[in-house]
Amino acid sequence: MKLASLKKGGRDGALMVVSKDLKNAVKVDGIVPTLQKALENWQGVFPDLDESYSMLSASQARDAFALDMKALASPLPRAYQWLDGSVYEPHVRLVRKSRGVEMPENFKTDPLMYQGGSDMLLGPRDDIPVADDKWGIDFEAEIAVITDDVPMGVSVSDAAKHIKLIMLVNDISLRYLAMPELQKGFGFLQAKPPSAFSPVAVTPDELGDAWKDGKVQLPIRVYYNGKEFGRPNAGVDMTFNFPHLIAHAARTRPLSAGTIIGSGTVSNHNYKEVGSSCIVEKRIIEKLETGESKTPFMTFGDTVKIEMLDKSGASIFGAIEQKVVKYETV
Repeated sequence: MKLASLKKGGRDGALMVVSKDLKNAVKVDGIVPTLQKALENWQGVFPDLDESYSMLSASQARDAFALDMKALASPLPRAYQWLDGSVYEPHVRLVRKSRGVEMPENFKTDPLMYQGGSDMLLGPRDDIPVADDKWGIDFEAEIAVITDDVPMGVSVSDAAKHIKLIMLVNDISLRYLAMPELQKGFGFLQAKPPSAFSPVAVTPDELGDAWKDGKVQLPIRVYYNGKEFGRPNAGVDMTFNFPHLIAHAARTRPLSAGTIIGSGTVSNHNYKEVGSSCIVEKRIIEKLETGESKTPFMTFGDTVKIEMLDKSGASIFGAIEQKVVKYETV
């Protein structure tokens, strides 16, 4: 099943079921008004939502209409919680090497994770508003899952059943603001503006055998100003899978339905072949290999596209397509 949220539906959007080919949609307010409400009562509403999806796929939905990607908010326009991991070893190793910092000794036993802002999330076609393009504007292509209610202390094996939906993420970063914040030893704040999410969120079964071992076993494709930037495989070099990340987050507290958990920047050891999914990683590689970082961070007018295709070449989640624009402060 594929779900999306229309912007015209208040702060939490208006829930829709979307056809497998992403061409058509139907509102489901007669079943449940928002995705947040659906997640809070997943077992109760899932059968009716799934029936609507089947009817839409069979061209039998009465009020179906053409899907307009520009009319979409993030599947969850705001979320009670957005927790982002960093579990791809090549990315962590490269970034830390560039800062002269050793890898954490417990990297392979204790996941890296921070809590991001979730009160306003960007839609898949929303601009990236930034006040100053000297802040080191960067994209980060990631995978994320959405959970239902997760009990505190959940085991890894039980955590898997709490994954209800999967999305793509552009976890936007302001690199030159990140270093001073990290030096404070108290996490990110200004360096992390609102993240953007794919047009649709999909149930794991939509991925078929590409959803395996709690990972998405497909390349995530990134285009910077219209040119391919990277296509690392999201299922490769991922130290912890999503059930592990959920169990980590819920070790000392329960997670509310609608919690989003991200993978961190997708990265592979064979980056020379597959490229990168963020600019800073490519800049680090350039400096290590040539002594100079050549790829610039984003500036006003630059664009990024993030997408994932199935084995037949069809888009699974739709594409995140964004442009950096100057934000004029009030």
